[in-house]
Amino acid sequence: MTFIKLVTKPEESPVYICPAINVTHKEETVTLDAPAAEAERSSCDMGFHIFFFVPNVIGVDGWAARRLQQTSRFGAWLDVVIDNLGRGMIWNMLYEWGWLVSSVEWCVFVCNHNARGAQWKNSFTESPVWVRAVMAKGFKTPLGILTIAGLHVLPVWLYGYQYEVLSQTLFVPNWLQILGILVLTAGRLLSFAVEMWCIVTHLRFLIDEEEEKKN
Repeated sequence: MTFIKLVTKPEESPVYICPAINVTHKEETVTLDAPAAEAERSSCDMGFHIFFFVPNVIGVDGWAARRLQQTSRFGAWLDVVIDNLGRGMIWNMLYEWGWLVSSVEWCVFVCNHNARGAQWKNSFTESPVWVRAVMAKGFKTPLGILTIAGLHVLPVWLYGYQYEVLSQTLFVPNWLQILGILVLTAGRLLSFAVEMWCIVTHLRFLIDEEEEKKN
């Protein structure tokens, strides 16, 4: 999006114009003063465009591949890599500490696929009850759906909230935006708990393996 600087009197602050397109595709002009222009620039540049990446981020690509029977071990690996990259980029755009969330997800990816491959979802038979409840039927339970929604949808929802895509473009009421954040955050915390269990379990496996070699 291009910002146009308007010529003003020397003693006045310069004024910038950011063209914005509404849902009826009619162009309207929003006038901003100089300090606000820079803050608004990123919103105008990115805006609704992030939602073109939603199918990858929320896993629609993997679902479509399974429905079309176009699956393979490499495809399963690539699907997770693309999902992690997409979510990682969004988290890093939102917060300075977003890389921490992405780092945990990559650690879990390494732990699970290193030992279990594409069938990692079906290999939690000896896990705690609460982990099995999340993983049951390939996440196709209320608890599993909440967990996956927190993992995949929360960063997109936060992006829409922070850059006002939910309110200005999709006209989602503010109370529903807040409720969505709370519910999705609960799901993400549950996902984080499962992620930490996976990491700790893998570390224990590595330690036990080293001790067996010594003996």
